[in-house]
Amino acid sequence: MRQLLKAFQFLLISILLSSCYFNKRLVYLQDKDFSEFQSTLMENNRLTYRIQANDVLSIKVKSSTDAQVSDIFNITSTTQASQFANPGSLYVEGYSVDGTGKITLPILGTLTVKDLTIEQTRDLIQASADKFLKNAIVIVKLISFKVTVLGEVNNPGYHYVYNNQLTILEALGLAGDLTNFASRKNVKLVRQVPRGSEVVLLDLRDPNLLKSKYFFMMPNDVVYVEPLKARSKRLNLELLTLVFSAATTAILVLNYVNNN
Repeated sequence: MRQLLKAFQFLLISILLSSCYFNKRLVYLQDKDFSEFQSTLMENNRLTYRIQANDVLSIKVKSSTDAQVSDIFNITSTTQASQFANPGSLYVEGYSVDGTGKITLPILGTLTVKDLTIEQTRDLIQASADKFLKNAIVIVKLISFKVTVLGEVNNPGYHYVYNNQLTILEALGLAGDLTNFASRKNVKLVRQVPRGSEVVLLDLRDPNLLKSKYFFMMPNDVVYVEPLKARSKRLNLELLTLVFSAATTAILVLNYVNNN
């Protein structure tokens, strides 16, 4: 009886230790000395996105004095623009940057916007609009900002973003967060850069992620969350259980047939 009790205690301790170890693998940004002051470094590490070919921009030119005149500078009148809300409609009503980095606007003509920031693009269009329209107000938004999240998440796929300060944690939130079998240590980020595709490995448990230039997402980023090894082991166990169950059933059926 005493040996049985010791065996039970050993099993209980093993389960508790393994649970603590598994829980540690699930926690983001692990640091016992973590401080809110570390978050002040995030803004300094955010990259500034510059417009590239095939981007789609929403551009609206308004006038505080004559709305009807300003509408001729837009594909869609500013009074009707509110009805276009889904990504497909925004794409149709947006301005695509061609392969040479140019966009063509009504009245204002062709402008080169490649490698400009959103703010610089707005200033460029503003300078052109001021030549034709008094009290012009130019609004420029990037509407082709999407990220793709794949792997061990609850809602994999691509997601359109209307926030140019999206973080990787927010991207994972859009994907329904990670599953319990997701590796917080091995998260791959694929980013398009001028020289090609850049692949980096991120550790969500490391608080230094907040200081990384990869903490903030860029348009067309792809995030792939690797599964834990325990995931593969569980799948193998489920497969073995299924095979064993099928074999047992087959043996019982054969035994029944032979006896009758």
